[in-house]
Amino acid sequence: MTEPLHSTSPADAARLFALIPCAGSGSRAGTAQPKQYQPVAGRPMVLHTLAAFAGVSRLTACLIAVAPDDRFGWQVNAPFLIAHCGGSTRAATVLNGLTALQEQGAQSDDWVLVHDAARPCVDVAMIERLMAEVGDDVAGGLLAVPVADTLKLCDEHGRVRQTVPRDGLWQAQTPQMFRHRLLLDALDFAPQVTDEASAIESLGLTPRLVAADISNLKVTYPQDLKLAEWILRSRQATPPGATHG
Repeated sequence: MTEPLHSTSPADAARLFALIPCAGSGSRAGTAQPKQYQPVAGRPMVLHTLAAFAGVSRLTACLIAVAPDDRFGWQVNAPFLIAHCGGSTRAATVLNGLTALQEQGAQSDDWVLVHDAARPCVDVAMIERLMAEVGDDVAGGLLAVPVADTLKLCDEHGRVRQTVPRDGLWQAQTPQMFRHRLLLDALDFAPQVTDEASAIESLGLTPRLVAADISNLKVTYPQDLKLAEWILRSRQATPPGATHG
């Protein structure tokens, strides 16, 4: 860890931090190493993720929360920080990462963007859209996409129990953006959640949903690696000045 960042004074605008939980084993991906370090489109997956955050001009610091025994061989410069504070669950890793950010000078009202290490296709435009639409919303917000497919609830035998109406259903993504103190309190209150927004919801708040797109996928299964490879390779082939969806 580096020397603590200078604390912000009350007159300063809230700062922006990123927190990347990067301590999971990723066993469902079928890789020989933690999936966040699996090569995709020419480099370890997590480095694609960090490249997006490197392009966010408002970012004060980005803390990567890795396992205590992580041996990746990190070589990072400011604004990136490495903290060997990974826990047994994602929520524990995020909670430990928030504490590490606090030790680095993060204040209660500063914003924290929590993003999965294994979402390598996020880009600067998505991150900045989230920041712009959340604004000063007291409940924060998250990237998400409306559910497009028909949903089936199955029984223990793999047969359809019922069709679930998809109206109003969204699939949560990351980054998820909340005030530092609020998120710390929420995870203390609801430590078993699988995403940060669920912890905020447990306090009775309703985070804002910010529309993203399906390219911001989380790599979970082997086939996801192939899709992420295709998305990233297609972006690398896009001529300068062109856009990608």
